[in-house]
Amino acid sequence: LGVVGECNIQYALNPENGDYRVIEVNARLSRSSALASKATGYPLAFVAAKLALGYTLPELKNSITKTTTACFEPALDYVVLKMPRWDLNKFENATTNIGTEMKSVGEVMAIGRSFEEVLQKAMRMLSIGAHGFTANNALFKRSNYRHEIEHPTTTRIFALAHALREGVTIEELHALSKIDKWFLEKMSNIVACEQSLMKTKLDADTMLAVKKLGFSDAQIASITKSTDEKVRALRKKLKVLPFIKQIDTLAGEFPAKTNYLYMTYHGLEHDVRPGKRGTLVLGSGPYCIGSSVEFDWCNVQALKRLRAEKIETIMLNCNPETVSTDYDESDRLYFDELSLERVMDIVEFEKTRGVIVSMGGQIPNNLALKLHKRGVKILGTHPDNIDRAEDRHLFSKLLDKIGVHQPLWTEVTSPEQAAKIAKEMEYPVLVRPSYVLSGAAMNVAFDEEALLKFLGRATQVSSDHPVVISKFMENAREIEIDGVAQNGELALYAISEHVENAGTHSGDATVVLPPQRTYLETIRRAKSITKKVVKELEISGPFNMQFLAKENQLMVIECNVRASRSFPFVSKVTGYNFAEKATEVLLGKDIKAEYRTVELDWVGVKSPQFSYGRIKGADPISYVEMTATGEVACFGDSYAEALLKSMLAANFRIPKKNILVSLGGDEHKVKLLPALQKMHEMNYKLFGTLHTAEFLKENGIPCVLLYKISDKQE
Repeated sequence: LGVVGECNIQYALNPENGDYRVIEVNARLSRSSALASKATGYPLAFVAAKLALGYTLPELKNSITKTTTACFEPALDYVVLKMPRWDLNKFENATTNIGTEMKSVGEVMAIGRSFEEVLQKAMRMLSIGAHGFTANNALFKRSNYRHEIEHPTTTRIFALAHALREGVTIEELHALSKIDKWFLEKMSNIVACEQSLMKTKLDADTMLAVKKLGFSDAQIASITKSTDEKVRALRKKLKVLPFIKQIDTLAGEFPAKTNYLYMTYHGLEHDVRPGKRGTLVLGSGPYCIGSSVEFDWCNVQALKRLRAEKIETIMLNCNPETVSTDYDESDRLYFDELSLERVMDIVEFEKTRGVIVSMGGQIPNNLALKLHKRGVKILGTHPDNIDRAEDRHLFSKLLDKIGVHQPLWTEVTSPEQAAKIAKEMEYPVLVRPSYVLSGAAMNVAFDEEALLKFLGRATQVSSDHPVVISKFMENAREIEIDGVAQNGELALYAISEHVENAGTHSGDATVVLPPQRTYLETIRRAKSITKKVVKELEISGPFNMQFLAKENQLMVIECNVRASRSFPFVSKVTGYNFAEKATEVLLGKDIKAEYRTVELDWVGVKSPQFSYGRIKGADPISYVEMTATGEVACFGDSYAEALLKSMLAANFRIPKKNILVSLGGDEHKVKLLPALQKMHEMNYKLFGTLHTAEFLKENGIPCVLLYKISDKQE
């Protein structure tokens, strides 16, 4: 094919006789190129770009060894495993079967020295609540496991673990799944170890053997009816500690000074010495619905600012698709788990001067209090105040204390209590768990049956924290403030407004900056409330606040004491790098200055990107839990121009001849009437649901009547 540069070829292999076929060739960088680069340390895109410019492979230096050339095939003395992250439970009625069409929204990459080790690592890295291949809670038990193994689903790996524990043989599993027996044998080793651990005393040899198979301290604690703190203390007493190893692309054949590191229990010594008491930045983990490249952007901005200040940077992340996991973005890159155990391992080895938890989204934020309790210095807002903002009950009490309005709320501890309270508040009510990302398990209940169903989901997702039920405000607008505070004082902020009414998750909403339909008085009051909350929480660093606006009355929804999903958007629209300024605050620098973020000469609109077409059975309806898988943003001289550009960029197709109109409430119908008349003049054929069709006909606009499923047809 005469390919110059990067090329991706996919093969189909017949396991029975070794025969293979070419499926497709992509003469470009592909999704797996990033994975291959991160797995080997060989910078494929960099080398491909040089080849495109006319260089030859022998002329190019290996960027890790600095002595050998790029004309070599990487050699690995470790094992890498990539595992996809699915989020199909976010979609009502979505089928969980996997096949030839991609459904995953992200991935993780685990590095270790045995298959068992990387499999268990990867399953923890997914951040779905799994401890590993075994020792998981009841949520991961599979009842119909044989069917799931034969017909792959997103939870098939848990079905395999369940089958092995039930004594299903390797031959049976191979016949059902067609998975190579080698992999099944390795999985069987993990289950066998779990079963023997229940009967064996934990001495140094046993502990080392278990850790080599990828068991975490929390897993061991679960199996031996102990706690992860006790297991960690015992492990350190037995001197069973992980070794830090380098990825050098040459399996140790040539000397290499690389900062690309991972931890394993298969080793005899560290490949590196502790650094110069650097600052550890915690990454965002796998891309999922609610956490994507926006948090990685914040991490990279933090790393750049730290390096500009000549502070040694240590990055911890496990997502091969990110820029933060490029080894030249930090002084030391740990490609490993974002878990309490692993962070403590790194902190103790590197003797870090501080940890930044506020740039990577919810995963690092959830570790703040646990790390603080173990004596780790958290840069920025005090972890106790992070907890006051994250815990719905504590935050609602805080708002009451400082006299800030919020929707009626109460903490619930039982379904019976919830049903009684909801009846008193009058439906609809909002079920809100604590410490969650992208509104996970948050739902609006319109009746008792729905309330009890949603409460079950909420307690599964946030079992350690109480669930709060609050009154759901209908027909309210939503306003957001992204900001940076210093020692409890507001330093930099941007106010944006949602195009959709409150009730659509902020990640699914179309967002405009500067605000177009918000009174200056409302903006002034939102800023005043923000100052009160910031002072009470003594925020130092990034934060995001969300408000309900109804009839010019403002109510607070929540406050996230971390960088938000909209940080890159507000930074690019206002021209001020919010993540960079937040990092300066974390370092103790004074950033007090005058920032203009409302009176801009342009308008920015962010539109969500949905992927319903790929997810069979999913109901394409937006609600309080996020379902968008990405976003775009565009600029314009006017709101209309920016809005249309961003909708088109998100693949919205302008109708060519037919438009369905279905509007609730006379007020909305009257507001849209001039636009509907214009559509009629443009020769669009209009279809309308019952009351909308009647309204259109009364106003002289032809319309075809369509019945809703719920309508009684005459």
